[in-house]
This record gives sequence, structure tokens and C-alpha cells, in this order.
Amino acid sequence: MALILIRGENNTKLFNAISDIERHGNLNIISQPKQIDAGFADALVESILNSKLKTKSNVAIAFFVKEDTTLSIMQIKKIHPPAHVVVVSDEYEWYDKLEDLLEESQPFQSYKTNKAKNDGLIDYTIKGKDRFIKNEKLNSYIK
Repeated sequence: MALILIRGENNTKLFNAISDIERHGNLNIISQPKQIDAGFADALVESILNSKLKTKSNVAIAFFVKEDTTLSIMQIKKIHPPAHVVVVSDEYEWYDKLEDLLEESQPFQSYKTNKAKNDGLIDYTIKGKDRFIKNEKLNSYIK
């Protein structure tokens, strides 16, 4: 399970970044994205990068994905989301603070996942209850 922080200029860019993470990065979001204070997010990213940021963010969100930290980093490297995406490892000192802040934070308004809620394709030739074909290439998961 990996913790992902997204910071950006506006909510539209955050929505697009989440969609890119799900669709193109093939990561499975397992928690509701929650709003985080932009100043806190900027300070966290500055501490991770050990340098000052060129631009400050106006909005920020954080959420958990099913995949581990290493796989999440590799998948996010492949895409180019419109916002700054950071995978926060549990090795960082700010991880626990961010996790506690997520429990108290408000959910990100109007976000709904685009992924299917079944195991994959349905095989209509099989008679019985278990008719789903497991397909890892599909962007689907069970809630």
C-alpha cells in the first residue's frame, strides 16, 4: 500500500491527475482522496526533495493505492499528469503526520472512480456463478 500526494494549481488539474494515475498508471485507489492543506503539502515535498519549490500549490490531496511504493513510483514515472504527484514512503518522517491528517481531512468533492467494479470480462459460455475472466490488463478491481 502506497500513499500518494498530489499538489497543483486547481481542482481540475487534481481530477485529471487522479484519472491519469488510474487509467494510464494502472494503480488502484483504495481510499477516498482527501483534501490536504496546500502549505503542509508544499513543506512535505520540500523536505522530501531537500530543496525549495519553484512554485507553491493552491490545492492538494492525498490517498492510498493498493500497489506498493516501488511499483507506484515506477508507474507514475511512465505518465505525465498535469499536477505534481509524489509517492510518500513510510521511511519519511512526515509520513505519520500525513497519515494522521488524512483521518481528519474532508473528502475531495465530486470524485468518482472510472474503474469497473467487477473482476473483468464476463464469459457467457460458462454456466454457473463464477463467470468472470481475470484480466490483469483491464483497469478493474473489486471494492
